[in-house]
Amino acid sequence: MQADLQADLPGVPQPVFVPPPAPWRRNGSAVLKRLKRDIGRAVVDFNMIADGDLLMVCLSGGKDSYTLLDLLQHLQRVAPIRFELIAVNLDQKQPGFPEHVLPAWLDRRSVNYRIVQEDTYAIVKQKVPEGRTTCGLCSRLRRGILYRTASELGANKIALGHHADDMLETLLLNLFHGGTLKSMPAKLTSDDGEHVVIRPLAYCREHDIAAHATAAAYPIIPCNLCGSQPNLKRQAMKAMLSEWEREDPSRIASMLTALGQVAPSHLLDRTLYDFDANTRRS
Repeated sequence: MQADLQADLPGVPQPVFVPPPAPWRRNGSAVLKRLKRDIGRAVVDFNMIADGDLLMVCLSGGKDSYTLLDLLQHLQRVAPIRFELIAVNLDQKQPGFPEHVLPAWLDRRSVNYRIVQEDTYAIVKQKVPEGRTTCGLCSRLRRGILYRTASELGANKIALGHHADDMLETLLLNLFHGGTLKSMPAKLTSDDGEHVVIRPLAYCREHDIAAHATAAAYPIIPCNLCGSQPNLKRQAMKAMLSEWEREDPSRIASMLTALGQVAPSHLLDRTLYDFDANTRRS
């Protein structure tokens, strides 16, 4: 699989890390080619997809999940293995949510899908005090429902639409507010061992996804629960990364590279490195 994917998505040129000018934004083919290359690299590097897999693709109605589904359909066509996709949307019963948009879009594209309806919105609004962020409880409820749905569908992989910028934001959130040095895993097995979560967009930059989503004219559905809250710490991390990128475009590239080049002996975690024996723990 690795050779075929790399033949289809050759080369790894240095990505562009500054806001692109208008003519570049219109060059949808160049953006799409880069996205196809990046998802191919991630799938190969982390062995995300195997022959016979059934991937449950979590579709929120945002630009990231639309792009994820499109790129996975591309891999279905070009990869030397056979795997199936089923798109799943969790309708959380947010007021004003346009229930017809996703089914209509998926039907036009002949995509196999399921819409799961669970009123998590009411639970979150009831449990979370006014002015507090809802993301934590919302994500826990959503995760449980998606795990259950994957089991019902017989899906052995759950594909999420988090991208490289999300991973860097999470790294900074954990560093500044969580007291841990970690990001989002590209591939993760759930605690019970029954579900494998994959993030095929791990190498994709958000500005590429945004440019592609505009060119593809996806029917974007905004989130009026989490994404609309002011003063979110994640938004502060996003703004910080954006400012750093404007100051020095190579800084973000260096940070992304650092996620894959960890030196346990140069940190302070005694569970990862045996400082007495001066060797890395197995």
